[in-house]
Amino acid sequence: MTTTSAATTADGTVSTPEVTSLAQRVLTLPPALGLPAELYAKRVQGRVHLERTAFTLDPHSALSTNTYFGRIPASYWQRWTGVTTMTFEAEFSGEGVVELFASDFVGEPRTIGGQEVSGSGRISLDVLIDKFVDGGAIWADFRSADGSLTITSPRWTIPTPPRVRKTSVVICTHNRADDCIKTLQTLAADLPALDQLDSVYVIDQGDKRVSAHPAFEQVSADLAGRMHYINQANLGGAGGFTRGMYEITEIEDEHHANVLFMDDDIILEPESIIRLTAFANSARQPVIVGAQMLYALHPKRLHTGAEYADLNILEAGKVVPRALWNADMTKENQELRVDGVYNAWWSAILPSEIVSATGYPLPMFFQWDDIEYGYRARENGFTTVTLPGAGVWHADFTWKDQDDWARYFSVRNSLITAALHSDFRSKSLARVLFGRLVAFVTSMQYGLAATAIKGIDDFLAGPEFLHDGGQRALSEVRELRKAFPETVIHSASDVPDLPLRGEDTERAAGHPSMLKAVLAKRLLWQLTGRNGGSVNVPLEDSHWWHVSRYTKAVVTDASQGGVRVRQFDKDTGVRLLKESFAACMRLAKEGPAAAAAYRQALPELTSRDNWRRLFDGGAE
Repeated sequence: MTTTSAATTADGTVSTPEVTSLAQRVLTLPPALGLPAELYAKRVQGRVHLERTAFTLDPHSALSTNTYFGRIPASYWQRWTGVTTMTFEAEFSGEGVVELFASDFVGEPRTIGGQEVSGSGRISLDVLIDKFVDGGAIWADFRSADGSLTITSPRWTIPTPPRVRKTSVVICTHNRADDCIKTLQTLAADLPALDQLDSVYVIDQGDKRVSAHPAFEQVSADLAGRMHYINQANLGGAGGFTRGMYEITEIEDEHHANVLFMDDDIILEPESIIRLTAFANSARQPVIVGAQMLYALHPKRLHTGAEYADLNILEAGKVVPRALWNADMTKENQELRVDGVYNAWWSAILPSEIVSATGYPLPMFFQWDDIEYGYRARENGFTTVTLPGAGVWHADFTWKDQDDWARYFSVRNSLITAALHSDFRSKSLARVLFGRLVAFVTSMQYGLAATAIKGIDDFLAGPEFLHDGGQRALSEVRELRKAFPETVIHSASDVPDLPLRGEDTERAAGHPSMLKAVLAKRLLWQLTGRNGGSVNVPLEDSHWWHVSRYTKAVVTDASQGGVRVRQFDKDTGVRLLKESFAACMRLAKEGPAAAAAYRQALPELTSRDNWRRLFDGGAE
């Protein structure tokens, strides 16, 4: 949103109008019921009456916006953009005081401005963004006097950024029509404020079409011609997001487009689009700007301040040192600036310059596609910024069980990412994966072990395996897992071959100090028949070193929607141990050659021509 403001001088004259842009609104209520208002504004004293974009303080009341969504992450603006001044603006009526505060990198607050107001009018206060390199934020507080005070449309503006461009949203969806429609409705409800929203691409890859939803026609009309709806074969998240990127860069001048990837199952705060767009347009050089993730089931909690992946042990979602993790954002603030390496695509803007220089995503189908792209963009000289205060709610990762078909893509695609963006120490990686596979077998997760082994084997098959965009792999891994009974989730009150009373619950002891020795011991016990008994094991106790003590364990699924029955099977366990060893030996020996093949194939795999072939249904 671009506005023209005029400053009033001491003698009452009006200076030349200055063109400004909206950086963020100061909101005092969330976009939907059930979300915590404390993330937006805090009543300090007295009585306050809140609306989304306005509020009223009764006499002798106070309100603070020193909150997750209320603060400006000044450190990020100073570090990555050319913005040196921000302006707080609002309309007021009544009497009271508006005060501006700042914090430093340890959270110590200081007053940086303020003004008494009386009657009605407009307030405009400038703040220098000049003392925040290592951390800190700015915010506004409000106090009423003997009368009430109403504040309307509080906002932070900046001088017009060097790149004034709108944003096109891409939503990839697969059989989540209700979730997708809710996200579109949230966008449409806030459309008047979303000046920056150019278009919305819905890429539907499911067989339960969003277009068949009863609310589809209405929300399409509410989006006022901005929505583009595309059906295509299921090419996973990578294929869905890339299709939107492909369409947008086809239509738009490639140097005048922001592409915003967005999951279909998030709870959207549409304000985040304003903040991400303003920041991306203001950056001194093009940067990927991502929203932070708040937990949908625990909506006060922040997933993490910023992330990186450890490619030497194939682990994603690592927390940047000193970043917040699983933090209650009604009690904590992110003061320190923390710089991530990638941002997941639950919500992230990719400027067109980065797409032009980096290429399209890899056709990985699912998982690690966003991580690989972040690393590839970094190697091309582009930064990723995870912007505090730009947040969306997403399903809690800890409520997703790791024993799932998706683990195949996690293993295979993490190896591909490591092959492309690390020195790829194949022998070390083989040892890491073999340890995990032995733990899977020892904890009687035979289907999970088979899933991971297939991920290794298919990585070694080389880049040709990505030729169809992942469709064959998905069907194969799902078929593979059908042979393993413990991959099935049962109702907790209807477990096969168990009476309703079930088994006694056994809690785990403390974390072993010598994991490798304990793993060898548990495996030996199993192979020599020293494990025994049937037990019930809660999720928090379902560690391999505990579950492996028994021949049968009824384990709570991470979703809390049911249980899985793990049953010791010596023949299956021995077979999978042999297959694990063979796969990891092949990885140690053949991994470098496979890595070289992926590096050589990268330009072709990420080309527009390759994606055009996939979108046209060509796997020939």
